[in-house]
Amino acid sequence: MNVTLPPDTKPWTWSEETWRQVVNHVRAGRSLKPGVWKNGAKFAVALSFDSDHETNELREGGRSYSKLSQGQYGNRSGIPRILATLARHAVPASFFMPAVAALLHDPEARSVADAGHEVAIHSWIHELNSVLDYDTERDLALRARDTLTKLTGREPKGMRTASWDFSPWTLKIVREMGLLYDSSLMADDEPYELLDEGQPSGIVELPVEWIRDDAVYFGMDRFKGLRPHSGPPMVLDLFLRELDVAAEEGGLFQLTMHPHIIGHRSRIFILDEVIRAAKAKGSVWFATHEEICRYCADEAGLGAPIPSATNSRS
Repeated sequence: MNVTLPPDTKPWTWSEETWRQVVNHVRAGRSLKPGVWKNGAKFAVALSFDSDHETNELREGGRSYSKLSQGQYGNRSGIPRILATLARHAVPASFFMPAVAALLHDPEARSVADAGHEVAIHSWIHELNSVLDYDTERDLALRARDTLTKLTGREPKGMRTASWDFSPWTLKIVREMGLLYDSSLMADDEPYELLDEGQPSGIVELPVEWIRDDAVYFGMDRFKGLRPHSGPPMVLDLFLRELDVAAEEGGLFQLTMHPHIIGHRSRIFILDEVIRAAKAKGSVWFATHEEICRYCADEAGLGAPIPSATNSRS
């Protein structure tokens, strides 16, 4: 499971064995796109929300109360608008919550679960996995799982790493935890099985993509020269184009949003319009990430995730 790189060397000096080892450590395996979606639906839609809230700033040391308040907005205003929109359309979604955000806003975690939505792992405090050693990353992932289980009454079945930062240890930890799926990587539009050192892992990857993420279009940092901002109609157009092709291909349309971003008054209509457009196509299955992954695994005869050598703690 280890990727061993020569110390103090530049990538262009690596041997072929070295760069192949890096590339093949975690790789996309067989596609798990089903021949037909549940109940004969033409295509599937998986909506997701990363409820990061204050943890984006806490990860950096929590010195800016302006940024902390922006995170609080996601809980106070964004989440109510999102849940109301989902309820109005009667569609489920997946909410990926850092454990610290869930502890800060435990009524949110419970209300999301009680409304029939999925609550899944999204780090402890939005830490970057690539800067952690194996033991630390594993401990934080297990603590996050246990926290969400206690707050919602249901053990999470999937993980999305914070900032989609997938370390050399992440897949090993996902397997040790016995999770059904990960949703942090970008090798395809459709679900696929993850390969671990070239071998099937039994883990379903439900891929994400920055194109289908609201943060890249609306993000702004007052201390940086680059301040990206796109008008909501442009973002909606991009999302709808992705949706149109997913429907044409009979595939999966996955979308990642954030309560403190999409939940604003001038942006929440994007979620509403995406749902309306998908329903207008007449044959669509709205499902949580867990439901999508379980269905794809069953249709492909994937079976249960293959345990790794080390068992997770109880």
